[in-house]
Amino acid sequence: MGSDTGPYQLESRLPEEMSSITLARRLTRRALAECGYGGYHEDVLLVVSELVTNALVHGEGPPLLRVSGDRVRVRVEVGDAGVDVPEPREPGPAHGWGLHVIKLLCSGWGVAHKDEGKVVWCELGAPFAPATSPAAFPGTGG
Repeated sequence: MGSDTGPYQLESRLPEEMSSITLARRLTRRALAECGYGGYHEDVLLVVSELVTNALVHGEGPPLLRVSGDRVRVRVEVGDAGVDVPEPREPGPAHGWGLHVIKLLCSGWGVAHKDEGKVVWCELGAPFAPATSPAAFPGTGG
């Protein structure tokens, strides 16, 4: 599934049951801590919940979760054996928030077709934090 985004990578086949959402969040939380991701962990966990839920509800077979990343960027991929491509719907209580949340929180997302089905992926980046002290820049007299 996908390309390597950073030095850390987790891959796990999840059971084909709704409790996999909790398991995926727990695995992802550990992955984010281990790779030192400096972005908002709760955003990544929400994205994981949405992608795993979509795979369980609309996909086929047990989902495969992959999280790869480093301090500044993380890539989340959820694959399943289905071939139907996710379609954005009007967000709200009737259809959920799904892909709308993905589009709002991620720098990019997409779908890759594989021989064994599809992979829905997204990437998130840690917010840029400018230096607050002139001393952080050599030669600025700080």
